[in-house]
Amino acid sequence: MARYSDELLDEIKSKNDIIDIVSQYVRLKRSGRSFFGLCPFHSEKTPSFSVSPEKQIFHCFGCGQGGDVFSFVSKIENINYAEAIRLLAERAGIQLPTNTNSEDEKIAHLKSKMYEINDLAAEFYHQNLYKPTAKTGQDYVKFRHLDNNTLKLFKIGYSGTFNELYLYLKSKGYTEEEMLATGLIQKSQRNGTFYDSYRDRLMFPIMDTRNRVVGFGGRILAHDTKNKTEDGKPKRKYINSPSNLVYDKSRILFAMNIAKKYSQKEIIIVEGFMDVISLHQRGIHNVVASNGTALTEAQGRMLRQASEKIIIGYDADGAGQNATLRGLDILQNLGCDVRILQLDGAAKDPDEYIIKYGPERFQKCIDNAISLVEFKIKILKKTLNLENSNDKIKFLKEIAKVLQRTSNDLEREVYVDKIAKEYNISKESIYAEISKLENSSNYSKKILERSKPKLEIKEQIQENTQTEKRERLIIYLLINYPEKSYSKLKETITVNDIQNEQNRTIIKKLYEEFEKGNINTSSVLNWFENEEIINEISWILAYDFEVIDIEKCIEDIIKTYSKEKIILEKNEIIKFLEQGGITGEQRNELEARLNTIIIELAKMK
Repeated sequence: MARYSDELLDEIKSKNDIIDIVSQYVRLKRSGRSFFGLCPFHSEKTPSFSVSPEKQIFHCFGCGQGGDVFSFVSKIENINYAEAIRLLAERAGIQLPTNTNSEDEKIAHLKSKMYEINDLAAEFYHQNLYKPTAKTGQDYVKFRHLDNNTLKLFKIGYSGTFNELYLYLKSKGYTEEEMLATGLIQKSQRNGTFYDSYRDRLMFPIMDTRNRVVGFGGRILAHDTKNKTEDGKPKRKYINSPSNLVYDKSRILFAMNIAKKYSQKEIIIVEGFMDVISLHQRGIHNVVASNGTALTEAQGRMLRQASEKIIIGYDADGAGQNATLRGLDILQNLGCDVRILQLDGAAKDPDEYIIKYGPERFQKCIDNAISLVEFKIKILKKTLNLENSNDKIKFLKEIAKVLQRTSNDLEREVYVDKIAKEYNISKESIYAEISKLENSSNYSKKILERSKPKLEIKEQIQENTQTEKRERLIIYLLINYPEKSYSKLKETITVNDIQNEQNRTIIKKLYEEFEKGNINTSSVLNWFENEEIINEISWILAYDFEVIDIEKCIEDIIKTYSKEKIILEKNEIIKFLEQGGITGEQRNELEARLNTIIIELAKMK
């Protein structure tokens, strides 16, 4: 099989959401954060087939089959893994590279250089901000109340004049072709000279979830005649990198690489860089920006994979409200629990609000964010006269559309009851309108049409020992929280400490990848080819370990292994002492060590 890059496989996956694909073969129903249905790979009466939209994996707790969207298509269509990749790539309109295509190699080389240039440019701009020549940038940073920790975390920088970056990159050996490809450098049509695209702007590096710099946003700083172009027109407030080989703004969320390290209960999406940065500095960490107002479906999928609950915090102006409505539709169609932030003070955006009223009051706004149904009712009430019969009918039809998309039956019932009482509309009328919409929907459409053979079920004998559970928990922590768990766990737990062979293989591979600096586990299933190991990982990802405090969980595991190792050493010393055949000096050393161990164990109780 041709070995495709994780980046390419991620792109194919992102355009083939696992819920969409599995739904073509299995009738799924949401239950908590996952979807469940009858397994297509074995006969069952009670649904045990689980699909996670956040982790983009499936697992059957009955027969043990599991994996990602490639694995599912491979199994359900009875084709090999490579054919599944090709099929889904074709469905997404993505052309796969070939081993013999020299053009593909050139593109891969250019992309590598572009990542290097972007990373160097981010550091160059960041260091520039601290120089005397960056006074306009420094003044703006003070005006926005940004502290040094924030500047360093987001690597905020300053772009100088004319061709400073070009000369710097040239000195590092990069070609004009490579620099032009990033959009950081431009070539004059008049005299052929090269100059920097960003000049006298505050610079915001845009990173992907692998912490690679893929693009930039530059904010204008001048407030005088320099704020005009040569023909007198006002300069754009923000200039963002153009789409290129490494940057597609429709598939990037600003600060997702930072937000994913924090709470996964909810994600707040705002409009701009400064909203994210200002909130983060004041303790609201689980926030990202859509780099503008138009949320795309690809960004929506990223949000859903990060958290089930999404809070939209766009600006209160007309453009922001329109963007909220578009975002609502995208996120609702993706099965998210969508809430809308309602700022209760005189502030136009989250940045202004949190500076004016503080993080505690902003947190209350988050806690009181209204549901999608409540927000749409609020919007409809502004545009319709409910005393008018025609407007009331339109109101009913629009509300029915919202409720029809509500997958939770209890939630739907609550809203139907509330709307019926508040607006004097019979519940029967509301349900009738919802039924019309549901009957007109076609749930049977198949996109991937092939035979669907059942897989032979292999008998699974799963050990249920505490040791096995603990090993699986270690894998769960390493995959979901690599930055928090890896460095701590590897100091105490070696690969040889893992008893189950499958788990040992998995942890060995995870350790190897993390040691290389690859902590992006979104494609962890791509690291393995053995089907039983893929099934094991999918089980671990699908299982709810009920971990509330990650740090304490890691600490408890380390303590348990440390204690077991000390007990093992104690037993070995006792065995040596009982066997005899040792010198008096050796006996004294062993007894001294035994006493130390007994004291250590007493402290651990």
